[in-house]
Amino acid sequence: MQYRKSQKAIDQLTAEQRRVTQDAGTERAFSGEYNDHTEPGIYVDIVSGEPLFVSSDKFESGCGWPSFTKPIVSANVNALRDTSHGMIRTEVRSIHGDSHLGHVFPDGPADRGGLRYCINSASLRFIHRDDMKREGYGDYLDQVKEI
Repeated sequence: MQYRKSQKAIDQLTAEQRRVTQDAGTERAFSGEYNDHTEPGIYVDIVSGEPLFVSSDKFESGCGWPSFTKPIVSANVNALRDTSHGMIRTEVRSIHGDSHLGHVFPDGPADRGGLRYCINSASLRFIHRDDMKREGYGDYLDQVKEI
């Protein structure tokens, strides 16, 4: 499967999805549709479709955004220094879609690598485990475990 950013995909975004992914915005804490989401499957970039995170690496951090311990394919996520808002953070963006996803912090579960990928729901599309093969993500089924 080929993943890429296209004007057609950007034109189909909601105003909030566009603000987050294209303008490096942040959705309000506890407002995203995937914050409390627990179904098995994968999360892909809303713009390019590239696989980003698997449900079995999602955890409840209490921060108000979906949190993951690692990307499903590390090569699909780019980490960049972010000095906006008077802070020094690490922004994460998708490689193929160049979508702003959120930030990564070193305060995740120590027994799972110690990282917390704090991700905006607006940058994601969820694909349920039952639909993964049909939608072209069958290669990742072995990484989706019951939570």
